[in-house]
Amino acid sequence: MSVEYKDDQEDWLTVCLKYLLFVFNFLFWVGGAAVLGVGVWTLVEKSDYLSLLASSTFAVSAYILILAGSLVVVTGFLGCCAVIREQRSCLSTYFFCLLFIFLIELVAGVLAYVYYQKLSEELKQHLNQTMTENYAQPGKEAITLAVDRLQQDFKCCGSNNSHDWVASVYISSKQAENRVVPDSCCKTITPVCGRRDHPSNIYKVEGGCITKLEQFLADHLLVIGAVGIGVACLQSI
Repeated sequence: MSVEYKDDQEDWLTVCLKYLLFVFNFLFWVGGAAVLGVGVWTLVEKSDYLSLLASSTFAVSAYILILAGSLVVVTGFLGCCAVIREQRSCLSTYFFCLLFIFLIELVAGVLAYVYYQKLSEELKQHLNQTMTENYAQPGKEAITLAVDRLQQDFKCCGSNNSHDWVASVYISSKQAENRVVPDSCCKTITPVCGRRDHPSNIYKVEGGCITKLEQFLADHLLVIGAVGIGVACLQSI
């Protein structure tokens, strides 16, 4: 009788352990989906702006999160199979993958926070130079598109203000056709509307595009850092 009771107790513990692992696996999947979603969102949402950054750290952090999220999907499936089949070798591989994913997410989060601290200085040093030297130049179509979209999306003109365009290679060339700012500075874009820099015609934003872009990227970096480190810590519990 005691042997049967002991067997029943072991069966009950096994069933409980399976359910606990399934619950953990589900939470693990949810965390992975969040990580993957944030990574994709970061690259898709205003991805044109990446060409304006001197460093690739922002994009690398997002790619790392996408990698980690994708691994979670595969690892979660492996965990389910290991629990159902009760294969110890699969469980060992599963927990090794958990550790690996934890490290990847942690790295992405730390990179995001480190870059967050350097973002303002990088933009101050490079954004104006990138805009004035590369806008509408041969082979710089990606930067031209990014600048146009930046100025239209954030309703700004120039890195610090519209006067930054005076030193632009584009504005100094015949290609500008007497424009004083690119047409993307205009509140309503029409052919050669950039010839007038009156506040009624172009965007005059305090702090210029650099302030708007810095805030946008900072918000994304905070989300990347919080999700990367937060999910990694939850998965390590």
